[in-house]
Amino acid sequence: MNKKLLKNKNFILVILGNFVSLIGSNIQQFVLSLYVLAITGSATLFATMLAIAILPRIILSPIAGVFGDWFDKKKSIVILDLINAFILFGFAIYLFYNEDLTIGLIYLLVILLEITEIFFHSSMSVVIPSVVEKEQYLEANSLRTMVISFGTLMAPILGAIIYGAFGLFIAILINAVSFLISAISEMFIKVPKTKSEDNVKSMAGFKKDLVEGIKIIKESKPIKTIISIAMIVNFSIAPLFSVGLIFLVKEVLSQSDFRLGLLQTVLSASMIAAPMLLTKKLKQMKLGDVLVKSFLIIGFLIMLISITVNQSVFSISDGLLSYIIVLVTCFIIGVFVTAVNIAVGTLLQKIVPLEYMGRTSTVLGLGTAIMIPIGQVIFGYLYDIINPGIVMILNGAIIILTVIIYYKQMHLIESNTKEKTKTYERSVGLNEI
Repeated sequence: MNKKLLKNKNFILVILGNFVSLIGSNIQQFVLSLYVLAITGSATLFATMLAIAILPRIILSPIAGVFGDWFDKKKSIVILDLINAFILFGFAIYLFYNEDLTIGLIYLLVILLEITEIFFHSSMSVVIPSVVEKEQYLEANSLRTMVISFGTLMAPILGAIIYGAFGLFIAILINAVSFLISAISEMFIKVPKTKSEDNVKSMAGFKKDLVEGIKIIKESKPIKTIISIAMIVNFSIAPLFSVGLIFLVKEVLSQSDFRLGLLQTVLSASMIAAPMLLTKKLKQMKLGDVLVKSFLIIGFLIMLISITVNQSVFSISDGLLSYIIVLVTCFIIGVFVTAVNIAVGTLLQKIVPLEYMGRTSTVLGLGTAIMIPIGQVIFGYLYDIINPGIVMILNGAIIILTVIIYYKQMHLIESNTKEKTKTYERSVGLNEI
């Protein structure tokens, strides 16, 4: 890891703040799922709550994109973290006096936090490329991915301990404190201003900037390629992790809850290991080639999982061999999914001018967020009506077909970066903003 990057106080403060609030949020989400199951016995209600949370993203993403580009990034992320802290302290106080939360209040809490997260992500997408030098983007994204993955791995473990020992009140209180700590750490970050922060704020200006953001996405082949690929691949990969593997391990291979938990731990561990294993190699490759090779490997590995439902393989050691194949294959898939995430994040930072990063990142987030539940519904239905092995083959085939369709665009994507940035400046008049 680059020593200069580790000495960058602004970057380290961003990462630490993100890590603390991520741990708190993931603990709360895990605990809320246990709480809803405990009071209703229905996983469907919690799934519905997560689905409802996408509505603010659909409605507010365009506004949040302009918000992220318009306003002081440091003030925005600090204020939004403080708002989250106050919301959670409010719910904690209510819970302290009333002893439980209704389903309606849980829905409200999730939606409020989702709204602030949309605006926070828009501003944060500009912060890292603002405080890190361009040649350090890849290493910065690798380190951030590793820290986030570690937080994702630890949160369910901590959540189970906290909920079992102290209950929902303490879990919400911990999340409130985590956002408060995050806000305090962010107060010490120095974030350079972008040109768009000096714009006159008005409804006419909002409309103009929104149109310009859409124009950049429409006119940029690299950005359109990234967003299109992200939507298609999330449509296929997200259902594999959230539906397919759980169905395969529990219903088809008849493995224990412990082995299902071990699989999820292995996936998280692969995403922690990936930056350490791949960062040096990624620096030596074109990022477009990283996307092509990673997607091909992921696609073929997903198709490989389909052999685990073959009777001759499954019959060995009561499905243990099949489970081991799934475990090893998923670790490798997790490594290359992480490589894709690092490459995509770095490409966007290189391609998109900082003053348009908020709008571009929210469109990407909206596109992928919409495709995930669609994929979950479609593939969930397919797992119920046809052989799971065939569904896995279809999953992998979609990813491989995406590579075939977008091969040329992905292969050339990084070489177009400088040329496209100049085109933005001419087409939307960045120099005049």
